[in-house]
Amino acid sequence: MTDWPHSREPGEQRVAPDWKGASGSQGQKDNPPARLGWLVFWMSGTLLSFIVAALSVRTLADKLSAFEMMSVRSAGGLIILFLLAAARPELLDGLRAHRLPLQAARNVVHFVSQICWTIAIMVLPFATVFALEFTTPAWVALLAVLFLGERMTLPRAAALALCSLGVLVILRPGMDSFQPTALLVVFGALLFAITATITKKLVETETTFCIMFWMNLMQFPLNLAGSDPTFIFRIDTSMILPLTGVAVAGLSIHYCLTNAFRYGDAMIVIPMDFLRVPLIALIGWMFYGEHIDVFVFAGAGLIIAGVLWNLRAEAQRRPRLATEPAAIRPAAQPAE
Repeated sequence: MTDWPHSREPGEQRVAPDWKGASGSQGQKDNPPARLGWLVFWMSGTLLSFIVAALSVRTLADKLSAFEMMSVRSAGGLIILFLLAAARPELLDGLRAHRLPLQAARNVVHFVSQICWTIAIMVLPFATVFALEFTTPAWVALLAVLFLGERMTLPRAAALALCSLGVLVILRPGMDSFQPTALLVVFGALLFAITATITKKLVETETTFCIMFWMNLMQFPLNLAGSDPTFIFRIDTSMILPLTGVAVAGLSIHYCLTNAFRYGDAMIVIPMDFLRVPLIALIGWMFYGEHIDVFVFAGAGLIIAGVLWNLRAEAQRRPRLATEPAAIRPAAQPAE
């Protein structure tokens, strides 16, 4: 699972992709065709990364536990980050430890979320996991109201209702087709929404490199604690490719999606991300014989409708807020 960045504030200029985070070096203003080209490029990378991660986990499912896979992911992530720092020493300038308690809270919650997602990928149809994962933006909206002081608007309430209905359609509790493991995905999406909410606070002062570094460093011992200490000796040459996929995709998902938001607003980027459901359903059908469940697509449609409704309302609401006098503007604006 990955972070869901948000659209820019009205009037904010785009910047070139940078591991230093959203405040990276100022780039030249792209013309619309070039910007669209970069958007398609980064979203293609995002979709490919999600698929590689899911296929890698499924390939390793009968050989390693979820904790062992994530141990390799954290270790691989640290190696990649160290290599990036060696190639670009300036990245270390943003590596600070002054917000470690908040970093630790984010990374523990994210750790549990990742384990839930990995276990679900190991035992559930791909399309079910990916469809339920799209409830994350709705959870983020709810948490922003509860903990960031944002207002519960009608579109946000409607989005939550549609997403909840979509979850019920997919899970179908009380019926023979109900799979309790699917609740792990819903719980994982909630935890990831908490992660995204904390990330909103961290990105105000921390770079992307800093957040990714502490995430991998803190999660590595947590994953090792849940692993068989001898699992390293069970790794053979047939596992090298999927383990590499787990490690590389774990970083590239976040990096590609973040950069996609630099070239397109949420109203464009997130609908493109929804392509994950039909793509992964097709792959599951072709290579794993997974049944293409009409209820999964119906539920996914309700979830997507709710998310898009809320996004459209937010896009219309922000310019109005920007023109309101400070005295009547709500105290807490949606964080970016």
